[in-house]
Amino acid sequence: MSGGSLRLRPGGPLRGAIAVPGDKSVSHRSLIFNGFASGSAKIEGLLDAEDVACTAACLKQLGVRMEGDRVWGCGHHFRAASSPLYCGNSGTSIRLLMGLLSGQGFAVSLTGDESLCRRPMERIAKPLRLMGADVATTEGRPPVQVNSGTLRGISYSSPIASAQVKTAVLLAGLQAQGRLTLSEPRTSRDHTERMFESMGVQIDRSVAEDGTHTVVMEGGQRLHASDVVVPGDISSAAFFLVAACISPGSELHLKRVGLNPTRTGVLDVLKRMGARIEVCDRRVVSGEPMGDLHVVFSELCATQIGGREIPTLIDELPILAVAAAFASGETRISDAAELRVKESDRISSTVGFLRAMGVQVEEMPDGMVIEGGGVDAELLPTRVHAGGDHRIAMSAAVAGLRVRGETQVEGAHSIATSFPQFPTILESVRG
Repeated sequence: MSGGSLRLRPGGPLRGAIAVPGDKSVSHRSLIFNGFASGSAKIEGLLDAEDVACTAACLKQLGVRMEGDRVWGCGHHFRAASSPLYCGNSGTSIRLLMGLLSGQGFAVSLTGDESLCRRPMERIAKPLRLMGADVATTEGRPPVQVNSGTLRGISYSSPIASAQVKTAVLLAGLQAQGRLTLSEPRTSRDHTERMFESMGVQIDRSVAEDGTHTVVMEGGQRLHASDVVVPGDISSAAFFLVAACISPGSELHLKRVGLNPTRTGVLDVLKRMGARIEVCDRRVVSGEPMGDLHVVFSELCATQIGGREIPTLIDELPILAVAAAFASGETRISDAAELRVKESDRISSTVGFLRAMGVQVEEMPDGMVIEGGGVDAELLPTRVHAGGDHRIAMSAAVAGLRVRGETQVEGAHSIATSFPQFPTILESVRG
């Protein structure tokens, strides 16, 4: 990769054993929760990427001490920051900190880069205000101002299934008086509930017949620091799973990948498409299931992706669209309007680079319809502009493995937000 540009030419099969970086969601939470807790904790396998570095920098401004892989918690009482907290491109950082800081008794401003300042924050601010927090957004977006407030438990039904909304409200609920009941239309990723329970917080969880997921927690509970081993990020693994599936002769072994059932929708969909993926050496570490994944080149078929499975694979939809381009038949992705408010409009961005590569794809309000070219499909060389979105950049790079000529991905510097080693690892397994 030169500067912000990543150039790829078609090559041979992908072979070897690799370890993907630590899970981004678990990494953020391990720092934030232990930074707020009482005591100290060792965090192994923390993701070394820009988004997590922004979380760490914000916590240090709030008085959290970090040395090496150890974090010393502040005992539920941060010190006031002397300047705005800069969250870079990390939606997880700003949204979780909004909830955490809403009960701290001082005023603080949170902001980010140009991309983050276009992303919606009212989905967090609204339930926090109902709890008694004083939160002001800038026309619904960052910068965000959080002032001191007295929090109370509420009963809140979130209109979307979002782990960021759920976590922000639960972090505020720790500091609230009374009981907090939060429902979401489908179960979002549950890293927060798992880590809370490992840190001594009692939470009741239930799922209704219609799929509604409800979390109940009494306020006033305290987090006790707990060591964390961060599993490999299945969202990062997905790029290599698809790369191996579409590249003839490929055989890859991915080590210690997180297999949280609220995150493994990508495996379910790929297997439904005919991907030959084997899960080996399953185990549970720090409350999170993990295992190794063995994947070989596969002849894929089209499928339908939507409904309740969307929250389990929302971040993987761009790379699944690439898989669909090499499947036989028509793949339809629906119920995924949330993609439009990510780092980029990921529906428009994905449709854009696939069309530029010659794929027949129709953009829908909540997804897309992809006409796959089958196992022998070959795409057209092009220049892709990733629009500052790391997942678009990596998805386009994987598609570039099957292009007749060179693919140039502009804006590839964004890959550093979640997977800075991606270009190096990709080249290493291409032999």
